[in-house]
Amino acid sequence: MAYGMAYGAALSATGPDRLGLGVPGYAHPLLAPAEWAALTRPGAPLHWAVLNVAGGPGTRPDPHCLEAAGRLRNAGVKVLGHLDLGHGARPFEELVSDAQRYVDWYRVDGFLLDRCPADRAHLADVRRTAATLEVLLDHADGGHLVLGHGCHPHPGYTRIAGQMVTFSGSWADYRWSQAAQWTADHPPERFVHLVHGVPRTHLDEALRIARWQGAGTIFFTDQAEDRSAGRAGQTSPFAALPGYWDEIVSRIGPGVSE
Repeated sequence: MAYGMAYGAALSATGPDRLGLGVPGYAHPLLAPAEWAALTRPGAPLHWAVLNVAGGPGTRPDPHCLEAAGRLRNAGVKVLGHLDLGHGARPFEELVSDAQRYVDWYRVDGFLLDRCPADRAHLADVRRTAATLEVLLDHADGGHLVLGHGCHPHPGYTRIAGQMVTFSGSWADYRWSQAAQWTADHPPERFVHLVHGVPRTHLDEALRIARWQGAGTIFFTDQAEDRSAGRAGQTSPFAALPGYWDEIVSRIGPGVSE
């Protein structure tokens, strides 16, 4: 699938050279009602928001998630289903089954492929998965796919999906990070940066880094990662609304969320 002109138009609502927000997945709507409500307020330059029901689509349609997804679509926000690739360890059939439930139950516009492999060895497997997801989505443009590498992958992944998460991590690491040289050959709308633990006092600096490194979609939060319980029990720092949500919306969007 070609992602050039069609993809650029899909994310053009925020205007040329303007950053937009990608929400990697808040907590369940019952646990985070303020977060979900904030996404539908006028003025937020949202590119997409991820729906993660229960580590995936869950075992049955969730009425609260159905309502949240419907409100986002009505507000013109792309809703992406969360698929965990497990760094290439998850069986293809499991991924397709989860994706089909997302499509059937929540009518998602695309997917975030979390923990996506980044090495050359997995290129063919990820390409196969992406091609299958595009068929399931049955959108005129193939739907919107975001590869959640969390680091700079092999350049071959640029031919698989519309966007890639080339940074996901802490502010302490982000402020000293550098973009891979090959990213300069692609427009900012191809790259996503997700950063936690960003202090309000460093928000301007973080925005400058995102622009310098050529990112078009970001999510910054002042929430910090809790490593005390290990991966299975920890709460994602991206599961809550950042304390400066209105501030970051006003700095990168056309209006303030109120």
